[in-house]
Amino acid sequence: MAEITLVNSNVTVPPIAPLGIEYLAEACRSDGLDCELLDLCFEPDPLAALRRRLAEADTQLIAFSFRNSDNCLMLSSHSFVPQLGEFVSAAREATEAPIVLGGAGFAIAPEAVMHAVGADFGVLGDGEDALPALFHALRDETDLQHVPGLLWSGDEGICRNSPAWPELVDRPGLRRDTVDNARYFRLGGQLGIETKRGCDRHCTYCADPLGKGPRIRPRSPQAVADEITNLLARDIDVYHTCDSEFNLDYDHACALCRELITRGLGQSIRWYAYLTPHPFTDELADLMQQAGCVGINFGADSGNASMLAALGRNFSPEHVLEAAQFCRRHDIAVMLDLLIGAPGETPATALQTIEMAKAANPSCVGISLGVRVYARTRMAESIAAEGPMEHNPAVSGQIADNEDLLAPVFYVSPALGTMEDATAFLSEAIAGDERFFFGGSGDDRDYDYDDNQVLVDAIAAGARGAYWDILRRLRSQP
Repeated sequence: MAEITLVNSNVTVPPIAPLGIEYLAEACRSDGLDCELLDLCFEPDPLAALRRRLAEADTQLIAFSFRNSDNCLMLSSHSFVPQLGEFVSAAREATEAPIVLGGAGFAIAPEAVMHAVGADFGVLGDGEDALPALFHALRDETDLQHVPGLLWSGDEGICRNSPAWPELVDRPGLRRDTVDNARYFRLGGQLGIETKRGCDRHCTYCADPLGKGPRIRPRSPQAVADEITNLLARDIDVYHTCDSEFNLDYDHACALCRELITRGLGQSIRWYAYLTPHPFTDELADLMQQAGCVGINFGADSGNASMLAALGRNFSPEHVLEAAQFCRRHDIAVMLDLLIGAPGETPATALQTIEMAKAANPSCVGISLGVRVYARTRMAESIAAEGPMEHNPAVSGQIADNEDLLAPVFYVSPALGTMEDATAFLSEAIAGDERFFFGGSGDDRDYDYDDNQVLVDAIAAGARGAYWDILRRLRSQP
């Protein structure tokens, strides 16, 4: 009998190893609780497997990890909430055990997700303390108000405790046996590594501070290096950081790189990271390269200073150009992510962004046309101030009965015209430059990673690394 059953609900391919579940399992076991993983990713029939396993198990609490609410791309716009609802319904059929939700996909609109899928509980924030505390509170019938980050159904609707954003003490992070990481590496081409949680930036559109916490909470470099060492012992040698931005904070990023260099790991591993263009220096580029970093995805967003300011970004187009230069100097591949269509965008600012990206001479560029609007962000508030969304021609997606914006809703500046107009304009601006990818376009320029068969086939043939890097290497092949 497992006291807690952890369920990985992310079944998209290429498969992404459920990092949070591993940390949850280790925390529960450290608390003396017995838990098991039900990983739906590799099941040919996930619903049948869920019903069968839960019917056979005598579990007392079921915890679903919900990684993404949707794919965040306007051109393909795929919500994962309906599928989660099917999983929760199947669990209800198989057992009377209470169901709790958690994860980044849950955190963007927790009450809405609970209501949509019919869960009993949810945890907003870190789950390592919350999940054991919830188990004990249910077993001992004690007060739920002491469970950090907990949401539950009360007499007057959903009750919510304060989010769980504790300091990251160095818990065991050995990642030995809960998840089949070797299989994920073989079929997914990389594994996630977390060096910190939270984000203290104030980007108008971003939900990361809502889902990961509004302050930066770093792990010790020694703990991260220990985790990598354990994975490397199983021939898993390619990683991608799961931090919001690896170089926030800057000193921690340098210290981690020095720890990896001191241990000699930089010669044995390859890794990729998300970074902001500032603060980024030649020193950090050098340290990252020595520590094994081979690719950086910069959230560049725009090449227009006014647009960057409007988006709440604290860097300039010159910072993007300089960051790309540092990477070239140290032989680190560069991906620039661009966000086209935010409030205030015009053809002139969009063209300036494309020209800036070309001038940076990156390895590749990803374009997201349209900004995903999340509730509780400054962008959502400013768009709402324009009037009802259902009457706003710049807003598309499911507007009715979607107050929490859980279903995908996107904004495209009216100055860019229709989606077809904007797509045609950007295609002409790119002018056949093979470094550019359109997210969700459905053609050979696409870098939508959700059920991407091109990536699946490439990884099966031996490709490893960040998905943007695999796609750009495929494009460069004769």
